[in-house]
Amino acid sequence: MISAATDEDNSQSTLLGHGERPFRSAGYSGGSAVGVQSHHVPSALVSHSEVEPGESSIESTIHDQAFRSSVVDLLGVLAYNELVAFERLAADASVAPTIGDKMALALMATAEIRHFTLLAERLADLGADPAEAMAPFVASIAAFHEQTAPSDWLESLVKAYVGDGIASDFYREVAQRVDPHTRALVLEVCSDSGHANFAVATVRAAIEEDPRLAGRLALWGRRLVGEAISGAQRVAAERDGLTALLVGDADRPGMGFGELGDMFSRITDAHTERMKILGMSA
Repeated sequence: MISAATDEDNSQSTLLGHGERPFRSAGYSGGSAVGVQSHHVPSALVSHSEVEPGESSIESTIHDQAFRSSVVDLLGVLAYNELVAFERLAADASVAPTIGDKMALALMATAEIRHFTLLAERLADLGADPAEAMAPFVASIAAFHEQTAPSDWLESLVKAYVGDGIASDFYREVAQRVDPHTRALVLEVCSDSGHANFAVATVRAAIEEDPRLAGRLALWGRRLVGEAISGAQRVAAERDGLTALLVGDADRPGMGFGELGDMFSRITDAHTERMKILGMSA
């Protein structure tokens, strides 16, 4: 998902793993980073629906072209977010202040590329080219990162924690509008890779050592929430498929204005709780 370094490159299709799935069994399971105590993030935004018994495949559920296009848009934006998160975590690891920090970030990057691989495989299963599915979202995601470039290590951690959290909250909400198989995949890839625990522990330790940091980082967090929500709204508005998932179309009902307002209120409330966990006001 959204991570915190400053530059991003286009991905290469060789990561997609046709036939081979090197990241399925390898690496990090998404628990706490090395030596980091778990800090739980609010989970009341959405219900984590499971795939119902007897569901055979996404292809059997996604039977009309319009809905399939919406699902491809959702998986495409998530796939590109995961790819960028991998790139940025790797970049963050290269400037991490300690070997332990480098290790933790490298493990998290492994989890993000595993998520990317799952999404790319699902897109291929649906008959979509993963690179083509991601392409419409490159500019919007790049703009978000250009507008929120961190100035130091701690700002990069707060950005990853806050920005990634808001993005995950938004896409979990969208996932409530899709079929059970897609929903289960979205919830899996939106699960924390350990970055939240790592960011919370590191930022709180820094504030305990120098309490003056709290004010500056709180202001940074407030800026990030506005940019992240605006970015999510912009991405959804630019793609008819994502818009249809939220507000509906001729064949499927969507959220009314009141429901949309409630959704963004839940996302904002969850952000406020995350900032409290960091030891700062939102």
